[in-house]
Amino acid sequence: MIFMNLKGKVAIITGSSRGIGKGIAIELAKVGCCIVINYKSNDEAAEKTMQEIKELGAYAIKIKGDVSNYEFSKELIKTTVEKLGKIDILINNAGISRVGLFMDEQPEEWDNVINVNLKGAINCSHSAVKEMIKQKSGSIINISSMWGNVGASCEVIYSASKGAINAFTKALAKELAPSNIRVNAIAPGVIDTEMNSFLTGDERESLVNEIPMMKFGEVQDVGMLVTFLASENSKYITGQVITIDGGMI
Repeated sequence: MIFMNLKGKVAIITGSSRGIGKGIAIELAKVGCCIVINYKSNDEAAEKTMQEIKELGAYAIKIKGDVSNYEFSKELIKTTVEKLGKIDILINNAGISRVGLFMDEQPEEWDNVINVNLKGAINCSHSAVKEMIKQKSGSIINISSMWGNVGASCEVIYSASKGAINAFTKALAKELAPSNIRVNAIAPGVIDTEMNSFLTGDERESLVNEIPMMKFGEVQDVGMLVTFLASENSKYITGQVITIDGGMI
């Protein structure tokens, strides 16, 4: 097996000021990637993430903006190429969730979920692909969800957006394979992030009891899988949705 060295590779991670995105950025930095931290609003968290990456000896820049906006997504890719010379790895991680009954949701609420989770990935990929085709190489990794595989009650639109990400991944992988560009997705289960901070102690315990491994996943678990999929160790893997959920589904 080839040691996972991605020294000099340029990676954009959307939604990477905290949570899973930050975990991915840290793991890619550990193996030598130059990191582009994209985030929408939390300047303090983004700065903290950048400093942690620099402490690892890696290079990082921040680019603030909303990937659900196509023009910003174009600018994100353009700025990355202008400042760092290329883009080798795109991690479409930015995402939001809403919990509630479908019949109670309003159109603007589901538009927001779909715009960030699905259109954000499409927007960024559309511009990144053009750069990757020029260099005849690249890796796109979409962060999906186990609910994109099986659906979740009270997260209907979220599940739909992630199911669409899975189909987008498989289709784009087939289209880009002749250009030596790989496209894969990761479908996390319950990962211990701030997104789950609303859970009470009893709710956490109940959820843990539903997971065969009897624990939440960690952001590093997702980050290490991303590192593998971005490296030459996975050079013949494309069009796959890999679930990382402790055996929950």
